[in-house]
Amino acid sequence: MVDHFIMQMRPLFGEEEKKAICDYMDEDGFITEFKRTAQFEQMIADYTGAKHCIVVNNGTISLTLAAMAVGVVADDEVIVPNYTMIASPNAVKMFGAVPVFVDVEPDTLCLDIELVKKAITPKTKAIMLVSANGRPPSVGIAAFEALAKEKGIELIEDSAQSLGSWFPDGRHVGRAGRVGSFSFSSPKIVSTGQGGALITDDDEVARRLRRLKDFGRSGGGNDIHDSIGFNFKFTELQACIGIEQMRKVPARVIRKKEIWKRYQEKLAGIDGVSLFPHDLALTAPWFIDVRVERREGLIDYLKQRNVGTRVMYPPITRQAAYDLPGDYPVSEDIGRRGLWLPSAVQLSDEEIDHVCVAIRDFYEGPKNR
Repeated sequence: MVDHFIMQMRPLFGEEEKKAICDYMDEDGFITEFKRTAQFEQMIADYTGAKHCIVVNNGTISLTLAAMAVGVVADDEVIVPNYTMIASPNAVKMFGAVPVFVDVEPDTLCLDIELVKKAITPKTKAIMLVSANGRPPSVGIAAFEALAKEKGIELIEDSAQSLGSWFPDGRHVGRAGRVGSFSFSSPKIVSTGQGGALITDDDEVARRLRRLKDFGRSGGGNDIHDSIGFNFKFTELQACIGIEQMRKVPARVIRKKEIWKRYQEKLAGIDGVSLFPHDLALTAPWFIDVRVERREGLIDYLKQRNVGTRVMYPPITRQAAYDLPGDYPVSEDIGRRGLWLPSAVQLSDEEIDHVCVAIRDFYEGPKNR
């Protein structure tokens, strides 16, 4: 059996993507972003319902530009969950803003809004709400919107894992904040190898984003600069892949939900294993995330059966890159017990069953291991 976690990390490219690239190269066009990039952006905007979509070279830079576009500057504080990929705080630290870490809800792994309220200071400029694995916060997105409005701070959505997931009010995840961000790195539902996208309904924010990613140019193709900007542009080759990937999103979303449901059924009743909940009417699980007991033993046992896994994000404050004091019981528990199981959209039902039988055998087999 193939290590299916490694398969999850591979771009899901097929013959359609290969043909799109070959067709483009045969046209002898420019490699830098142009018409296909605009088409890819429009497909994302149409799918999410956003007025504007701006694609950039990766999902970390998309968060950096999101913060800059809404007015975050050096020394401003940005509230960030302590459970997230480290790109979230790094994105604002890159230009001198200060990430302030807050613990998360135990079921959704989204920011705990009561702890967010306590963390707000006069220096707080923004809240970066990460929708972990497509899940919205249990208190509802409207509660975060109201808090941001009340405090006069910006709401930025890190929706890197959430393409294909929706809020109960019908908006796509990423639409609630003033700006939302997606990632197109290898394990995502849409992958262009690297890449990121920003969505917003705010015309001025969209204008700033387009200038920030293109040297601060006052218009496309000129060398007149009325603001500071950088070079975070996309490429037409990535767009060729992205266009084909977007066409597959509806089917992939369906399959992701089927995979999670099968795991839920096959792992039911096992002491020591609990899946994080999902409302499949709204969310498309990016990975199969679980809390497990005796995690290291389970990892080794599954590896012997050629089943790959990966530990979930450890708390950022405990990593050497930040090494900050504080009490974060939920994110610290995930650092001890959180595990991602094989999640690739290519998984067959039989392969999922193989994984689940191995997990059940570890916990319920001879001598209970």
